[in-house]
This record gives sequence, C-alpha cells and structure tokens, in this order.
Amino acid sequence: MIEKFYRRMIDNMPAAVIVVDKDLKAVFANAKFRELFPSASKRGKLGKFFCCAEDSANCGSSQCAQNCTAREAFEDCFYSQSEVQRRVLLKVKSEEGTRDVAFNLNVKPLGDGLYMGIIDSAFEMEIARELATAKNIQQRLLPAGNWAAGHSYSYMYIPCRGIGGDLPDVYTIGSSAFGVIADVSGKGISAGMLSAFVKAAYDKTEYSPAQAIRSLCLKFNELNLDERSYVTVAAVRIDAGSITYSMAGHNVPILFKTAGGITRITLNSPPVSNWFDNPAYFEDTLSYSKGDIIALLTDGVTECRNQSGEMFGGERAIKTLSVSRTADEFIKNLQRNLKEFCGGKFNDDITAIAFDL
Repeated sequence: MIEKFYRRMIDNMPAAVIVVDKDLKAVFANAKFRELFPSASKRGKLGKFFCCAEDSANCGSSQCAQNCTAREAFEDCFYSQSEVQRRVLLKVKSEEGTRDVAFNLNVKPLGDGLYMGIIDSAFEMEIARELATAKNIQQRLLPAGNWAAGHSYSYMYIPCRGIGGDLPDVYTIGSSAFGVIADVSGKGISAGMLSAFVKAAYDKTEYSPAQAIRSLCLKFNELNLDERSYVTVAAVRIDAGSITYSMAGHNVPILFKTAGGITRITLNSPPVSNWFDNPAYFEDTLSYSKGDIIALLTDGVTECRNQSGEMFGGERAIKTLSVSRTADEFIKNLQRNLKEFCGGKFNDDITAIAFDL
C-alpha cells in the first residue's frame, strides 16, 4: 500500500524521473519522463527509455555507449554511492524525426540497488521539442511539387536558425502559375509565427498580385503590431507569353532572356506594414519568350556576407542566373555559390524561387 502511494506520488511529480537498477536497466519512469521521451518500453535498456537515436537496441554494449553522458551519470553514482550531476547531450527519435536535446541530470542512490535520475530542466526540453515541432510544421508550409500550370520551378529555403521568417509559395489558378516570396521582419520564433500568418492570410483566390498584396496588408493591420514588424513581398502571375507582377518593399525579381540580357523589374511599393495609411500597390506586365527564366530572391541572398564583410550582391546573383540553363540549375548554382562565398554560414534566411518560362 505504501509502495503504491510513493509510486503514485513520484508518477505525478512535475519533474521527469527515471529509476535504474544495479545493472543499469530502467525499471520505472514517471508520467513526466514518458511525456518527454514517449518510449513504448516499460523496463529495460536506458537507450530505449531515452528514445536514443543511436544504437538503442544494443545500449550498453554498442560503441556509442562509451561516450553516453546519461549512462556515465548512472555509472558514476553506482560506483561513488553519492549524488552525481551531469549535463547530458543526446540525439533522440520522435514523430518529428531525430533531434538534439540537452538537459541536466541529477542521479541519486535510493538503496537496495536502485538509482533515481531526475531531469531538472524538463521545461527546457519541452521548449526544444516544441521548436522541433514548429520547424516540422514550417517545412510543411513549403511548396510540395515542382510544376505549376505547365511551368517547372525550383526553390531553396535555408533558415539561418531552426525556424525562419522567409516564405516561398507556388500555386495555380486556372491556367496561370503564381509565385510569391515573402520576408518578414526579425528572425527565429517570432518571424516563424509571422510567416505562418502570411501563408494563411495571403489570398490564393485573387487573380491580381497587387490586389492580393493589398488584401494581405489590410489583414496585417488587424494584428495591430508595432512599427518594428513588417513584411516584404514579391508576387508574379505567369500567363501564356506574359508575367504580371507586384512588389511590396521587396528585392526586384530578375528575368533572364534566352535571346540575351537581363531584365530587372523595377516596379515597387511600400512593405506590408502599418507605417502608412492606405498604401497603394501596383502591378505591371511584361512579355517573355519560351526558355526564359524568372527568379525571385529575398535580401538574405543579396546581403549575405563573407568573412571580409563583403556582400554577395545582386550582380553575383545575376551572373549565376546568366550561366544557368534552367530554373533548377540556377537554384543549385546559387546555393553552391552562396555556400562557397559565405563559408556555409548565413546570418539571414536564404530563399529563392525560379520558374522556367
């Protein structure tokens, strides 16, 4: 009766608790631990309880066990018979995939060959798990295919943090292909939330790019955010032989002509923000020939800096486009050139979309 009472009390503790026997086999994990590490195991190897993404089936005998800080903490407590504290770094498996987690683990001897491990930074782990879920959700907001209304397209999206503030989108209305690229202010979680708003609020039933941006601005103003929050947008509609485009404070799209030359699209309007009352958004149309490529970039591309502080710039992007035969080739060349230029370290989200016309 008393044992059941103590077990129930530990099971309802807000801290994550795991109990291990003298053979370093887990014999009990409370509800909070099972919430953080949703393993199907009831008892057995530590690796399975911790949902270890390494060789959990052979936990204890595998090579990775030699450097496992969680296992070391219990072993040190076993040999010293005193409390042990360790900072644990693990790769764990979850429904969202494999992720890195870090937490503080306190291990105490309970007597009778039992040792209790308490994770006192469970809240930190919950945040990490929520961030991993948010990252997974954001990945699902990205375009799923590579064809739109008879046009092949390619894109890249590289957030400088786990969650980014850029949004590439491609969709169709009737026989028209639409491309939208947005860049929200800030970085990280707040930027990710604002980009999700843009994804939901942008009107994909609106045939006019300018009217779609204006509608987005009206919905943005309803959020009543301060002046530090804004969104830049570039939107194009691709029809047979023509492109209709509109922009809101964004990098200009670039049209590469197979007959020779680059066309810079210069029309622009203010960003989506609450800086102005009733801002006007315009659109224009230009023709294209079969084999041309149109590219939309965020400023993370052009303003990407190398170790010397030099920016990648629009000219390097144009040069990359001019030597690319297809949209997919341009995106691959641009990604490679950016990584070589910046050494693989980006200080802003990197996003681009390109269409074969």
